[in-house]
Amino acid sequence: MQAFLSDLARHSFLQYALVGGVLASVACGIVGTYVVVRRSTYVAGAIAHTVLGGMGAARYLERQHGLSWATPMVGATVAALLAAAVIGLVTLYARERQDTVLSAVWAVGMAVGISFITATPGYYEDLMSYLFGNILMIGRATPPYTWQNLLQDDLWLMGFLDIVIVVAVLLLYNKLLAVSFHEELARLRGLRAGVYHMLLLVLTALTVVLLTQVVGLVLVIALLTLPAATAGQLVRRLWQMMVLAVVLSCAFTVGGLALSYGPELPAGATIVELAAGTYLAVLIVRRLARAVRGWLSTERNST
Repeated sequence: MQAFLSDLARHSFLQYALVGGVLASVACGIVGTYVVVRRSTYVAGAIAHTVLGGMGAARYLERQHGLSWATPMVGATVAALLAAAVIGLVTLYARERQDTVLSAVWAVGMAVGISFITATPGYYEDLMSYLFGNILMIGRATPPYTWQNLLQDDLWLMGFLDIVIVVAVLLLYNKLLAVSFHEELARLRGLRAGVYHMLLLVLTALTVVLLTQVVGLVLVIALLTLPAATAGQLVRRLWQMMVLAVVLSCAFTVGGLALSYGPELPAGATIVELAAGTYLAVLIVRRLARAVRGWLSTERNST
């Protein structure tokens, strides 16, 4: 911990990692709350694994064809939005079973990603980075700032995606609340539930892109759900759950980064382990508190 604090003031890559973790945590807490209450974890998983296809295609275009704007973050964003559109349109209008659609999207995304990564020189190193993330590799653009440079700036893209997510949730909070808890009632009252369902898929896709840079494709589902699930054990209102999930996600990200720095452990795995440990601790404490309250109530009734 001491080494992390001392190096944080001297090394820009640590500062970028810290800021990137906080930016990703904002989207993680907000959208993760919707994922948890709607029980759509596997939707997030399918989108996350499709991101590999976009990252692989972007890296291939960048290295083999010299397209500097085709960065992994840009490819991930395009692939995630495409996957969200496919999942939403097929499940809403084609009346296909959602598990079948998710399995197909999951598998095809991984297959396309592996094909492109295999065709790109140095793919083994990139594959490990994509799968397990590397928060310490968050990069910034160098002057002069053009639109191509900004597409290579991970923090700028994270901030932009955060703004999109926060503005959408603030403007449509009540409608998204209705669709999340009472979708059929919302339809009966004239709310276009399909549109807001698609919007939630798009927000989930953008959040997956943010978290991929922090913990990678394999662990993104855990970080997307654990802070929100932990918050759901402590509060009841949706907006309170969002705020607490953002705070917890920031704490897990910053704490995991600090704990992993000294021993040179993988930051993404440490972040998820910290989140999982906290969730388990909260569950145990709540169960014990419930058992104690039950015992005290029994004792009072018996006397």
